[in-house]
Amino acid sequence: MAEISIQSIKDLRDKSGAGMMDCKKALVENGGDIEKALDWLREKGIATMLKKSGRIAAEGIVESYIHGGGRVGVLVEVNIETDFAARNEAFKGFVRDIALQIAAMNPRWVAREDVPAEELDREREVVRNQALNEGKPEKIVDRIVDGRIAKFYQENCLLDQDYIKDDSKTVQELLTEMTVKIGERIVIRRFTRYELGEGLERREEDFAAEVMSQIK
Repeated sequence: MAEISIQSIKDLRDKSGAGMMDCKKALVENGGDIEKALDWLREKGIATMLKKSGRIAAEGIVESYIHGGGRVGVLVEVNIETDFAARNEAFKGFVRDIALQIAAMNPRWVAREDVPAEELDREREVVRNQALNEGKPEKIVDRIVDGRIAKFYQENCLLDQDYIKDDSKTVQELLTEMTVKIGERIVIRRFTRYELGEGLERREEDFAAEVMSQIK
């Protein structure tokens, strides 16, 4: 498999307007060829989805999910263009799945763009110092930092997380599929997650495994 550089992903993103994860997957599927990757994005319907990105999505659902007898609670707002589509069972199921995802995986933000600049700068400094302290050569430190920041996004940004019901795709890819299926712009706008005793000393809980065991 061809190694996909960060610059290639950025170039494809500039040309297509698609998300970073979609661009990376397109390049991987097409051996790093940007033109073929562009065609792949169009064939998958992502180009169609992008045409909807300027539309206003002001309808939708505020979904709640309470787990484990009240130990974890989630409120999430997911918007869509029309009230009619908001009543679509596929859309409702998607929103429920997003609430489950948040309960299980505890993201801090919806998207990479939501991460405060000072938080990202601090994380970059920490992982750079880690790499240098590990004795990594200076010339490859930037590449190592990029990789660890990508991992930071995957752990903390909802759209970058692996989907709990099918880890072969990300939440962003799930969102793209649902947008193409319904034919309207969908936006995961905001969420709040509460955990009983959060901030207090308590035993570790594997909520991801527990949530999945209850929905199987």
